Amino acid sequence: MARPQSPDYDKRREAIIAAAAKLYAKNGFQGASVADLAKACGASKSLIYHYFPSKDDILYEVMAAHLDALVEAADDAMRAGGPEDKLHALADAFMRLYVGAEASHKVLLNELDNLPAERRAEVVRKQRRVIAVVEALLREIRPDLGPVTLPLTMLFFGMINWTHTWFRPEGAVSGEALADMAVDLMLGGLRGVTPHA
Repeated sequence: MARPQSPDYDKRREAIIAAAAKLYAKNGFQGASVADLAKACGASKSLIYHYFPSKDDILYEVMAAHLDALVEAADDAMRAGGPEDKLHALADAFMRLYVGAEASHKVLLNELDNLPAERRAEVVRKQRRVIAVVEALLREIRPDLGPVTLPLTMLFFGMINWTHTWFRPEGAVSGEALADMAVDLMLGGLRGVTPHA
C-alpha cells in the first residue's frame, strides 16, 4: 500500500527545491551533495529521497520550476496590446521573476550540462518556447529582418538574463524601469538595424 502524502507535501517539496537552488548556485551541482542539501533543509537524506528519487531529479526540478514560471509569464504577456506592448509586458514579468529567484536563474544558466540527456532536452524545449515568443514579437515588429531575428532575440535575452549578477532591487533603478530600458534599447536598435544575409 502506498504511503499517503502529508498535507504539506507540496510546501516541503518547494522548500527543498528553493534550498537546492541556493546550494547549487553557491557551490555548483557537483560541489553539493544530497547530505549537504539535507543539512541546509534541516532534514535527513532519507527525507530528501522521499521527495526526489535522485539528485538529478532535484536539479531538474530547480530548472523546470523556474522555466515554468517564465513560460507562464510569456504566455500572460501575449495578452497585452500590440507587439511592443507585449515585449514590455514580457520583459517586466521576467524581471519580476528574476528578482528573488537569482539562485534558480543562475542554476539554469550554469548547470544544464549536469542533467541527463533526456531531462536536458526537456529543459531546452522550455527555453526554446520562451525564446520563440520573443522571436515572434520581433518578427512582428520588423518582418523584413529575416534570419537575423534570432540573433537579435538572443541579444535581447543577453540584456536581461545576466541581471542576476549585478542588479539590486534597492538600487537606483527598479526592476520595472530596467525592463523598460532593455525594451527601449531593443526597439530603438530594431528601428535602425539593417538586415544582413
